[in-house]
Amino acid sequence: MSRMFKELAYAATPLGELSLRRRRELTLDIDVYEIKLNDEFLMSSLFTEAEKELARLGLADLKGEALDVVVGGLGLGYTAVEALKNQAVQDLLVVDALEQVITWHKEKILPLGEILSEDPRCRFVHGDFFELVKGEGLDPDMPLRQFHAILLDIDHSPRFTLHPSHDSFYTLEGLKRLKSFLLPGGVFALWSNDPPDEEFRQLLEAVFADVQTHIVTFENLHQNGDSTNTVYVSRKAGTLP
Repeated sequence: MSRMFKELAYAATPLGELSLRRRRELTLDIDVYEIKLNDEFLMSSLFTEAEKELARLGLADLKGEALDVVVGGLGLGYTAVEALKNQAVQDLLVVDALEQVITWHKEKILPLGEILSEDPRCRFVHGDFFELVKGEGLDPDMPLRQFHAILLDIDHSPRFTLHPSHDSFYTLEGLKRLKSFLLPGGVFALWSNDPPDEEFRQLLEAVFADVQTHIVTFENLHQNGDSTNTVYVSRKAGTLP
């Protein structure tokens, strides 16, 4: 294929056809990496600010020198890499249901793969985040383990999920189950492509002691203006140990 566009990898998955491609963005003179599931874009390296902010906002108010953190959804790795920039993070689990995406990082096909694969604090977990929450937790090696922070970026939004099996997570029962895997004072942060959802915020407030909604604005060259994403940051009652 030409330098302008190349499909780097392809795989059939339980969720559909997964493809990784690289294309040249002439307006910026850069290579753009994109992951598509069927006809939907899961992630683009052209728009990463909100993914980075998920980690920054989720970890911003946590005090301590040995934080245990989970990132739900690997994608192109921007949230995970941003979390590792926080020197207080001692252990980072990155959970993804698509084994192919993990492999792309381990094989360093993706630009951030080397950083994640070679940082001893980072460990990939191949598993369905939502099914793990329903079960014994997010660390297969340590059932019922609790964390200082859980950062989630998998679905487009609580109302626009990638698969119907995810829907039950965004309920009172699902969020309470997630909270059980947080330490007292721990944080659950969620990325959403949609504007702030007051009904979902009220649901978070019914589960967590404190809820903050952040609007992240970034330049969108495709629309000749700015776009916004939302990051919800919810804190469990109590004091971090």
